Amino acid sequence: MSDDLVIEAVDLHKSYGATQAAAGVSLAVPRGTILGVLGPNGAGKTTSVRMLTTMTRPDSGTARVAGLDVVADADRVRRRIGATGQDATLDEALTGRQNLVLIGRLSKLGRAEAKARATELLDRFDLTGAGERQVKGYSGGMRRRLDLAASLVTRPQVLFLDEPTTGLDPTSRLRMWGVIRELVADGTTLLLTTQYLDEADELADAISVIDHGRVIADGTAAELKAAVGGQQLEVTLSAAHPGAAGALSPFVTGAVSLSDDGRHLKAAVPPGSGTATAVIRALDAEGIAVDDLQFHHPSLDDVFFALTGTPATTADDAVAGTTDPTPDAIELEEVPA
Repeated sequence: MSDDLVIEAVDLHKSYGATQAAAGVSLAVPRGTILGVLGPNGAGKTTSVRMLTTMTRPDSGTARVAGLDVVADADRVRRRIGATGQDATLDEALTGRQNLVLIGRLSKLGRAEAKARATELLDRFDLTGAGERQVKGYSGGMRRRLDLAASLVTRPQVLFLDEPTTGLDPTSRLRMWGVIRELVADGTTLLLTTQYLDEADELADAISVIDHGRVIADGTAAELKAAVGGQQLEVTLSAAHPGAAGALSPFVTGAVSLSDDGRHLKAAVPPGSGTATAVIRALDAEGIAVDDLQFHHPSLDDVFFALTGTPATTADDAVAGTTDPTPDAIELEEVPA
């Protein structure tokens, strides 16, 4: 493992019966940076995080976190990391403060230190006013902030966030982004899985795209966008038409993305002039009316579709509970203490 890499996974495999959740995942995260892990629902993101956080034992491959092997040194790894899952793991009958103090005590902090750390984190996450209220009365955004606070009680060197802003309103997401930036500025190394492409674009120093259990692309956001090449064409039709995608095919490279309502089409087009006129004429020849036509540089949404064949909106709308099959009780028993 390179001295500069705080998280390093090499060829991780994990199967559940006939389902191959990870089929050779390799990831690398340098110290003090954020790696964003993107992929369609069920691609293997959560399974990869579970292997790196010692919750699931890989079938093969190796991984080291903070210089420690995640299988041979699982107990020591757990003492050096913090993690949040897709659902908050909090005791709803306790107050926010009591949850944080309890986690501190379970993590071997003294009583006074656990109480002081709880006060500090409640203030940092703008939860001081709600600290004495039971968690069952918290909003979704408050629960996610408390869950992240809980993962920081022991001041971990490494933090794993598995879709931390799923279900949050825009204001709560922006607040969470600010907290994440502060953590990295303080020296934390972070792996972030997300279905929100704008989140990866805003936060990640590097991005790995996972599909069908494999890393199919990695690089900075700018590098991934450049790899798509050319321009992106967006056409809005007056009404859906079954021949629209076919009419566009002579002018585009790769697949045409079609919205659910059939009115919005997107595709990559090679550089050159006169494309707009040619597209309009081709659609008009098929009796297809156009409301709008635009060209723009590739975005991460375009990268996502080009690499996975899945529009980002499909992934965003997917049900979080249908991700990777990982039975907690069985998997935790597999890992040596």
